[in-house]
Amino acid sequence: MRKNIVAGNWKMNTTLTEGIALAEGLNKALMGKTTKCDVVIGIPFTHLASIAGTIDTTKIGVAAENCADKEKGAYTGEVSAAMVASTGAEYVILGHSERRAYYHETPEILKEKVKLALANNLTPIFCIGEVLEEREAGKHFEVVDEQIKNSLFDLSPEDFGKLVLAYEPVWAIGTGKTATAAQAQEIHAHIRRTIAGKYGENIANDTSILYGGSCNADNAKELFANPDVDGGLIGGASLGVDKFMPIIEAIESIEK
Repeated sequence: MRKNIVAGNWKMNTTLTEGIALAEGLNKALMGKTTKCDVVIGIPFTHLASIAGTIDTTKIGVAAENCADKEKGAYTGEVSAAMVASTGAEYVILGHSERRAYYHETPEILKEKVKLALANNLTPIFCIGEVLEEREAGKHFEVVDEQIKNSLFDLSPEDFGKLVLAYEPVWAIGTGKTATAAQAQEIHAHIRRTIAGKYGENIANDTSILYGGSCNADNAKELFANPDVDGGLIGGASLGVDKFMPIIEAIESIEK
């Protein structure tokens, strides 16, 4: 059975001191609570070891926001999957639209990152999604299919089953725009059918697919109520406990 997951993506925000305080605040807010979703925070490399050693990692999973596409070596400034795993992190966010757009990460680069993450027992949260022009041209299904196939469909069924996918319409990230609940369900269901076509119904039905893109306390419950939306990858609203906790709580009241 697939998991419900609410994951924060802090991006390039918070100093180490600020990040530890934010993580500790979330840890305190979750103390004594039994949640119906896994809670994850995607945090800067500089924070990983400190925060993983500070919080209750049985309550909050720790994710890096990226890793290198090389195992090790003379790659100044890069951080390998093995380095990420050594900090106590359990997840890594890969393929985010900002990495694709600003740092020109290709499907081939992302394929290598996924393989290295899995080899180091990290769970990839793999991001897919279309830009506004592609949505308006009716190419959104085609775009997400290509992103999945070109980076992930060389994986064995066993390894694919270890992934979490995050659908993020690029036009809704940080813009205040959000896909409607119906739009989110439509494309999440399509993604699941695409997976089933390659790996079969069982793996498709067990794959968690998160929604990202201006998800907040006001719209989370409606989005998460969709049968094929298994939680969210949350950007700006994960930078405050008072904003993030209502999103976690939104999934608590939903029966699926």
